Amino acid sequence: MENIIGRIHSFETLGTVDGPGIRFVVFMQGCHLKCKYCHNRDTWDSKHGTEYSVQEVFEKAMRLKPYMEHSGGGVTVSGGEPLLQTEFIIELFKKLKEQNIHTALDTSGNLPMSEKITELLNFTDLVLLDIKHIDNEKALHLTGLPNTHTLNFAKFLSKHGISMWIRQVLVPGFTDNENDLKKLKDFINSLKTVEKVEILPYHDLGAFKWKELGLAYELENILPPTDEQIKKAKSILQL
Repeated sequence: MENIIGRIHSFETLGTVDGPGIRFVVFMQGCHLKCKYCHNRDTWDSKHGTEYSVQEVFEKAMRLKPYMEHSGGGVTVSGGEPLLQTEFIIELFKKLKEQNIHTALDTSGNLPMSEKITELLNFTDLVLLDIKHIDNEKALHLTGLPNTHTLNFAKFLSKHGISMWIRQVLVPGFTDNENDLKKLKDFINSLKTVEKVEILPYHDLGAFKWKELGLAYELENILPPTDEQIKKAKSILQL
């Protein structure tokens, strides 16, 4: 199965924000969500990116093994949406686990559970779960899809003892409503395996990618949250 080809947007070496320790981060190409604030708009098209074999990506990761081992790090597969290329990641994670490398999956979880996704989670040490919005209708408006699969995915992780970090981007006027944040807190509290909750302040550093693609950036006039707005959100979530 190592001859499976993955379509990859880019790599990050020595990453420090996508899981514990120093990490090798693989950004898969392709995403089915249409997040208005996406800072990697160029990852959406599944036909773009560069093709790599499992072995090629594995060898790239292994060059950083001393850094990963020394720091308690590992490999994180992100996107785009990595669950669109599940078979590739299964084979990559299998090889990494043979080397006792910590594996993390950065995903929205917004796909129906399947045998392949379940199999992948057997080789996944940590899921970085991006809950786009706790409210279904607002999630639909913000991302183009409801949040049903995401919340079911979180419940599955909790039920099966899989560690997760919950993440939400704080977008003023979109995800900072006090009642919504309280609902998010209640949902998180219902889960058993949440190790960490992160509020990621919205930024517009990826807006230029939309313009380069000849697309309108809908959040053109939305400013990043202030320190006070971030503090308030963290207070509601009891962070």
